[in-house]
Order: sequence, then structure tokens, then C-alpha cells
Amino acid sequence: MIYALALLIGVVAGLRALTPLAAVSWAARAGDPALDGTLLAFLGYRWTPWVLTLLALGELVSDKLPKTPSRKVPVQFATRIVVGAICGAALAIPAGAGIAGALLGAVGAVLGTLGGAAVRGRLAAAFGSDRPAALIEDLVAIVAAILIVRAA
Repeated sequence: MIYALALLIGVVAGLRALTPLAAVSWAARAGDPALDGTLLAFLGYRWTPWVLTLLALGELVSDKLPKTPSRKVPVQFATRIVVGAICGAALAIPAGAGIAGALLGAVGAVLGTLGGAAVRGRLAAAFGSDRPAALIEDLVAIVAAILIVRAA
């Protein structure tokens, strides 16, 4: 189960880079996943969830701006892969599967980045506008991140 959740949180990172990171950070702050004494313990620090939430909100806004680059440009794509790996590892560390979780999170991020771009493009074409497609993607990313973190 934890492997599937690590892959899925990576998919969410492919949709929105900071949303799953904020969700994992809030969960770590609450102690589940327990990350104390690990390299990812910083996710549970007092201010980390707040900072990541503010950054995630900024990403939700900036995603709709006309000058925002594609998620498939190298910097954006790499960021999503790294975030997917971090989130996947964070969810899997308590089960002793941090490396596998990181790898699955990274793979999920690739799938989410490419699949998310394709689905959003189709939705935008169907709506005749990108904004409704982007808002649907936001909702999917937020709800999925919450559900995945709660299931872990």
C-alpha cells in the first residue's frame, strides 16, 4: 500500500509541485509520517508547513498567469521530480522503504507531469479556455494530496 501511495503522491507533484509537499509537511508536523531523526525531519518543523502552504498558494495563482512556463521545461520538470521523490520518501520512511518511496515518487512525478499536461490540454480545448481546466487540476491536486497523506 505504501508503494502505491508514494507513486500517487508523485503523480500529484507532477500536477502541482508544492501542493503535495505542503500536505506531507502538515502531516509530518502532526507526527504521521514520523520523520524525526531523518533527513526529512525539517518537513515537520514548526514553520515549514506554513511556509510551504504559502508557496503552494502562490503556485496556484502563478500557474494561471500567461507568462508561466510549461511544466515540461527542464527546471519545472526537474522540480516536480525532486518534490515527488521527497514526498514519496517521506511517506515511505516509517515503513523502512524510503529509497523505494523516493524512486516511486519520482516516477509518479514524471507520469503526473506528462499526463497532467495532456489532460489539461484536452480539458482546455473542450472548454475553449485554459482557466477552467487549471482550476479542475488545482482541485484534483489538493484533494488527492490530502487523501493520499491521510491514507499513509
